Amino acid sequence: MIDRKKLFLIIAIPIAFTILVALLVFYYLKSEKADRRIPIVLTEREKAIYSPPIPDTLDFCTERVPLEDFDVKERMDREFLVNSYWHSATLLYLKRANRWFPVIEPILKKNGIPDDFKFMSVAESGLINTVSPELATGFWQLMEPVAKKYGLEVNKEVDERYNIEKSTQAACDYLKEAHAKFGNWTLAAASYNMGIDGILKQIERQKSHNYYNMFLNDETYRFVARIISLKEIFKNPHKYGFYFSENDVYPLIKTEEIKVNYPVNDLADFAIAHKINYKILKVFNPWLRDNTLKNKARKTYIIKIPLDGEIKIIPE
Repeated sequence: MIDRKKLFLIIAIPIAFTILVALLVFYYLKSEKADRRIPIVLTEREKAIYSPPIPDTLDFCTERVPLEDFDVKERMDREFLVNSYWHSATLLYLKRANRWFPVIEPILKKNGIPDDFKFMSVAESGLINTVSPELATGFWQLMEPVAKKYGLEVNKEVDERYNIEKSTQAACDYLKEAHAKFGNWTLAAASYNMGIDGILKQIERQKSHNYYNMFLNDETYRFVARIISLKEIFKNPHKYGFYFSENDVYPLIKTEEIKVNYPVNDLADFAIAHKINYKILKVFNPWLRDNTLKNKARKTYIIKIPLDGEIKIIPE
């Protein structure tokens, strides 16, 4: 017969080991340093494509979306489908937002613009300095005449539509003017796509001041709905199938500001003098459009340089 003490040890040791492993795993997952990535193993049924859930109530800048209108609900459904299942694009938006929303949010707040409008920059550009076929430029997709109207410099050497702070301020100035015209933020957002004069013309033509009752072009129809769908997906990414860890998102990189009120004949030399390279200078200052800054008017420009230790410079 097996000794009772040996039998006890044979049974107890594996149980104790299993409990210890379970506790270690539990505390690891709870650790602040643990990778928050959630592994997903899908069954065949779970691989099926489902219609993404639309909340029972939606709003934009506290203005209610009338989902009881079948046309409005179907427009919202379209944008939830597109932004939920265009995985690569929406996941990139989520990653970039970690870097750029902290820059955009305080400028909106300072100007009294609702925080929801940060999602308009996502809808417009995907949070990159892109150029549309119509030559709308930057995070906020400003056309040159509109940019100049709201105080931005646009020429061969300097294009402040690529400056995130200044272009955000210009967008705020536009939205404040539009809100003063229309009295609500939904029409102000629609006018950002269609133009203030375009919306005013449709108000007069259709005898309606309610965006959701208006018959507009497809692009403007989709614009507000896309902003709202992106807002909801950003609020509940897991609900719409987006999983990422804290290490996956793009960090906000701290910079110092150098005031330049003189000509810079060679921006590559300027970069090297500040212990970076030309590429890094352009990445952090995309509004510099040439390799010189003649600055004949002796304006004061702010050039951003990453702080020591924020990035690694590859040696030559």
